[in-house]
Amino acid sequence: MNHTHLKFAKLQPSSARFFDSIHLPGSTILELILQKKGTSKGKMFGVLVVRNAQNELGYLATFSGKIADENYPSCFVPSVFDSSSDDFFIDKGMHKLTQIGNEISALEKSVTQESVDKIEELKNLRKTKSAQLQQQLFDHYHFMNQQKDSKNLCAIFEIYNSKKPPSAAGECAAPKLLQYAFQHDMKPLAIAEFWWGNLLNLK
Repeated sequence: MNHTHLKFAKLQPSSARFFDSIHLPGSTILELILQKKGTSKGKMFGVLVVRNAQNELGYLATFSGKIADENYPSCFVPSVFDSSSDDFFIDKGMHKLTQIGNEISALEKSVTQESVDKIEELKNLRKTKSAQLQQQLFDHYHFMNQQKDSKNLCAIFEIYNSKKPPSAAGECAAPKLLQYAFQHDMKPLAIAEFWWGNLLNLK
Protein backbone atom coordinates (compact mmCIF):
# COMPACT_ATOMS: atom_id res chain seq x y z
CA MET A 1 0.00 0.00 0.00
CA ASN A 2 1.37 3.43 -0.94
CA HIS A 3 1.22 5.70 2.10
CA THR A 4 3.08 8.64 0.56
CA HIS A 5 0.00 10.79 -0.01
CA LEU A 6 -1.09 10.12 3.57
CA LYS A 7 2.24 10.94 5.19
CA PHE A 8 3.47 13.96 3.23
CA ALA A 9 1.75 17.12 4.46
CA LYS A 10 2.48 20.25 2.43
CA LEU A 11 3.64 23.47 4.06
CA GLN A 12 1.88 26.52 2.75
CA PRO A 13 3.90 29.66 1.88
CA SER A 14 3.69 32.15 4.71
CA SER A 15 5.14 35.50 5.68
CA ALA A 16 5.54 34.12 9.18
CA ARG A 17 8.60 32.27 10.34
CA PHE A 18 9.12 28.90 8.58
CA PHE A 19 8.18 26.71 11.52
CA ASP A 20 5.06 28.75 12.29
CA SER A 21 3.46 27.22 9.21
CA ILE A 22 3.85 23.64 10.48
CA HIS A 23 0.71 22.18 12.01
CA LEU A 24 1.37 18.97 13.89
CA PRO A 25 -1.28 16.26 14.20
CA GLY A 26 -3.84 17.56 16.71
CA SER A 27 -3.53 16.75 20.39
CA THR A 28 -6.55 14.47 20.03
CA ILE A 29 -4.54 12.19 17.73
CA LEU A 30 -1.53 12.23 20.07
CA GLU A 31 -3.75 11.34 23.01
CA LEU A 32 -5.26 8.52 20.95
CA ILE A 33 -1.79 7.01 20.57
CA LEU A 34 -1.20 7.27 24.32
CA GLN A 35 -4.46 5.44 25.03
CA LYS A 36 -3.07 2.35 23.35
CA LYS A 37 -1.92 -0.47 25.61
CA GLY A 38 1.49 0.15 27.11
CA THR A 39 1.75 3.85 26.24
CA SER A 40 -0.05 5.47 29.18
CA LYS A 41 3.08 7.20 30.51
CA GLY A 42 3.88 9.04 27.29
CA LYS A 43 5.90 8.79 24.09
CA MET A 44 8.51 10.57 22.04
CA PHE A 45 7.17 12.08 18.82
CA GLY A 46 9.16 13.39 15.89
CA VAL A 47 8.62 15.75 12.96
CA LEU A 48 10.87 15.97 9.89
CA VAL A 49 10.62 18.89 7.46
CA VAL A 50 11.36 17.68 3.93
CA ARG A 51 11.40 18.72 0.29
CA ASN A 52 9.96 16.16 -2.12
CA ALA A 53 10.83 15.35 -5.74
CA GLN A 54 8.33 17.98 -6.93
CA ASN A 55 10.23 20.63 -4.93
CA GLU A 56 7.34 20.97 -2.46
CA LEU A 57 7.97 21.63 1.22
CA GLY A 58 6.23 19.39 3.69
CA TYR A 59 6.70 17.33 6.82
CA LEU A 60 6.56 13.76 8.08
CA ALA A 61 5.56 12.75 11.60
CA THR A 62 5.93 9.63 13.71
CA PHE A 63 6.41 8.36 17.27
CA SER A 64 9.08 6.24 18.91
CA GLY A 65 8.58 2.55 19.57
CA LYS A 66 5.54 0.52 18.64
CA ILE A 67 2.02 0.16 19.96
CA ALA A 68 0.20 -3.03 20.79
CA ASP A 69 -2.34 -3.39 17.98
CA GLU A 70 -0.58 -1.44 15.19
CA ASN A 71 -3.81 0.50 14.53
CA TYR A 72 -2.78 4.15 14.55
CA PRO A 73 -3.64 7.21 12.44
CA SER A 74 -2.23 7.07 8.92
CA CYS A 75 -0.60 10.49 9.33
CA PHE A 76 2.31 8.73 11.09
CA VAL A 77 5.25 7.13 9.32
CA PRO A 78 5.24 3.34 9.95
CA SER A 79 7.88 1.24 11.67
CA VAL A 80 11.02 0.26 9.75
CA PHE A 81 10.46 -3.32 10.90
CA ASP A 82 7.61 -5.38 9.47
CA SER A 83 6.26 -7.51 12.31
CA SER A 84 5.02 -10.11 9.80
CA SER A 85 8.64 -10.88 8.80
CA ASP A 86 9.67 -14.55 8.87
CA ASP A 87 6.20 -15.77 9.76
CA PHE A 88 5.78 -13.32 12.67
CA PHE A 89 8.93 -14.55 14.43
CA ILE A 90 8.91 -11.64 16.90
CA ASP A 91 5.36 -12.36 18.10
CA LYS A 92 6.08 -16.07 18.45
CA GLY A 93 9.34 -15.36 20.27
CA MET A 94 7.70 -12.94 22.71
CA HIS A 95 4.92 -15.46 23.35
CA LYS A 96 7.51 -18.11 24.22
CA LEU A 97 9.27 -15.75 26.64
CA THR A 98 5.94 -15.00 28.31
CA GLN A 99 5.28 -18.71 28.71
CA ILE A 100 8.65 -19.19 30.40
CA GLY A 101 7.91 -16.24 32.70
CA ASN A 102 4.57 -17.77 33.67
CA GLU A 103 6.28 -21.08 34.48
CA ILE A 104 8.75 -19.25 36.71
CA SER A 105 5.93 -17.43 38.52
CA ALA A 106 4.08 -20.69 39.13
CA LEU A 107 7.19 -22.42 40.49
CA GLU A 108 8.00 -19.51 42.81
CA LYS A 109 4.83 -20.30 44.76
CA SER A 110 6.45 -23.48 46.08
CA VAL A 111 9.72 -23.58 48.00
CA THR A 112 11.49 -26.86 47.29
CA GLN A 113 15.00 -27.56 46.13
CA GLU A 114 13.59 -29.01 42.94
CA SER A 115 11.56 -25.88 42.20
CA VAL A 116 14.53 -23.63 43.00
CA ASP A 117 16.72 -25.57 40.57
CA LYS A 118 14.00 -25.47 37.90
CA ILE A 119 13.51 -21.72 38.34
CA GLU A 120 17.23 -21.12 37.85
CA GLU A 121 17.19 -23.30 34.73
CA LEU A 122 14.20 -21.45 33.28
CA LYS A 123 15.71 -18.03 34.04
CA ASN A 124 18.86 -18.99 32.17
CA LEU A 125 16.76 -20.30 29.29
CA ARG A 126 14.74 -17.07 29.18
CA LYS A 127 17.89 -14.97 29.18
CA THR A 128 19.38 -16.99 26.30
CA LYS A 129 16.20 -16.93 24.21
CA SER A 130 15.70 -13.23 24.87
CA ALA A 131 19.21 -12.43 23.62
CA GLN A 132 18.70 -14.61 20.54
CA LEU A 133 15.38 -12.95 19.76
CA GLN A 134 16.89 -9.49 20.18
CA GLN A 135 19.72 -10.33 17.79
CA GLN A 136 17.27 -11.77 15.25
CA LEU A 137 15.28 -8.54 15.49
CA PHE A 138 18.40 -6.39 14.97
CA ASP A 139 19.23 -8.47 11.88
CA HIS A 140 15.95 -7.30 10.31
CA TYR A 141 16.69 -3.59 10.69
CA HIS A 142 18.38 -2.05 7.64
CA PHE A 143 18.70 1.70 7.26
CA MET A 144 19.21 3.70 4.10
CA ASN A 145 21.21 6.89 3.61
CA GLN A 146 20.46 9.67 1.14
CA GLN A 147 22.40 7.84 -1.57
CA LYS A 148 20.12 4.82 -0.91
CA ASP A 149 23.01 2.73 0.41
CA SER A 150 21.62 0.28 2.96
CA LYS A 151 23.36 -0.95 6.11
CA ASN A 152 22.29 -3.22 8.94
CA LEU A 153 21.67 -1.63 12.34
CA CYS A 154 24.40 -3.70 14.05
CA ALA A 155 26.93 -2.73 11.38
CA ILE A 156 26.12 0.95 11.91
CA PHE A 157 26.74 0.69 15.66
CA GLU A 158 29.89 -1.36 15.10
CA ILE A 159 31.32 1.46 12.97
CA TYR A 160 30.13 4.12 15.41
CA ASN A 161 31.30 2.75 18.76
CA SER A 162 32.09 -0.98 18.32
CA LYS A 163 29.13 -1.89 20.51
CA LYS A 164 25.80 -3.60 20.02
CA PRO A 165 22.82 -1.27 19.63
CA PRO A 166 20.53 -0.79 22.65
CA SER A 167 17.17 -2.50 22.54
CA ALA A 168 14.54 -0.64 20.46
CA ALA A 169 17.30 1.36 18.73
CA GLY A 170 15.61 0.90 15.37
CA GLU A 171 12.28 2.30 16.59
CA CYS A 172 13.36 5.80 17.61
CA ALA A 173 11.46 8.58 15.85
CA ALA A 174 14.41 10.16 14.02
CA PRO A 175 15.67 7.05 12.15
CA LYS A 176 12.10 6.09 11.22
CA LEU A 177 11.52 9.54 9.71
CA LEU A 178 14.82 9.60 7.84
CA GLN A 179 14.30 6.08 6.49
CA TYR A 180 10.88 7.00 5.11
CA ALA A 181 12.20 10.23 3.59
CA PHE A 182 15.11 8.51 1.81
CA GLN A 183 12.87 5.69 0.55
CA HIS A 184 10.51 8.23 -1.03
CA ASP A 185 13.12 10.60 -2.50
CA MET A 186 12.57 13.36 0.03
CA LYS A 187 15.35 15.66 1.19
CA PRO A 188 15.46 16.19 4.99
CA LEU A 189 15.73 19.86 5.99
CA ALA A 190 15.05 20.03 9.74
CA ILE A 191 14.02 17.65 12.50
CA ALA A 192 12.54 17.97 15.98
CA GLU A 193 11.59 15.43 18.65
CA PHE A 194 9.42 16.03 21.71
CA TRP A 195 7.89 14.14 24.62
CA TRP A 196 4.09 14.02 24.94
CA GLY A 197 2.57 12.62 28.10
CA ASN A 198 3.39 12.41 31.79
CA LEU A 199 6.62 14.00 32.93
CA LEU A 200 9.57 11.60 32.98
CA ASN A 201 11.03 10.66 36.34
CA LEU A 202 14.74 11.34 35.87
CA LYS A 203 15.78 10.34 39.39
